[in-house]
Amino acid sequence: MPAENETQKVEAVLREHAMSYPGAHEDFPWGHRAMKVNDKTFLFMTVDGEKLNLSAKLPDSKDAALTLPFTEPTEYGLGKSGWVTAHFDEASQVPVPVIKAWIDESYRAIAPRKFVDQLPARGTAVPGPASKPSRSTGKKPASPKAVAPVKKAAKKVVARVKSVAKKAAARVKSVAKKATAKKAAKPAPSAKKPARKAAKPARGKRATPAPKRARRS
Repeated sequence: MPAENETQKVEAVLREHAMSYPGAHEDFPWGHRAMKVNDKTFLFMTVDGEKLNLSAKLPDSKDAALTLPFTEPTEYGLGKSGWVTAHFDEASQVPVPVIKAWIDESYRAIAPRKFVDQLPARGTAVPGPASKPSRSTGKKPASPKAVAPVKKAAKKVVARVKSVAKKAAARVKSVAKKATAKKAAKPAPSAKKPARKAAKPARGKRATPAPKRARRS
């Protein structure tokens, strides 16, 4: 049996992570590895030599994920439903912490509520340090070369989020300023009320004449 290459080792780590979720099992439709829960797929993975391709459903982080250089919307119309596909030419390009976060998000989007309720609260999507493999697996920790693309991708995502937030804040200030100026431009309502007209005498009645002043003798 031929020895596993580095890409197959990375796939094994991701498979082990996916299988750790409640009710998770694997299938091989069309010769591809599919990780499922309740017979619904939450992760596709294929290895072709040194290349690794995978797809996951990311309803929350899809837009951020698609800014990364190795991603694209999943084919066959799945991209419209939040599915994202990633392509890697070699194992050193795979940002394992990011992919594990994607697996977590995809599982929660697909799994029944009874399984999701068994999971701990969802953490931040920004990748942290690569997790160390268990002693029983005999696998070495990820090298700095493998972690470097993860940090670079994380910085791009954070910068994009900050840029969007800054533009939104500027837009809110502009709208508030225009509303204030428009309110100030309106003329204040006059406090004076129009003078009441003297009542006209009723028909058939003469107005009472003013009393004449007495003449001096």
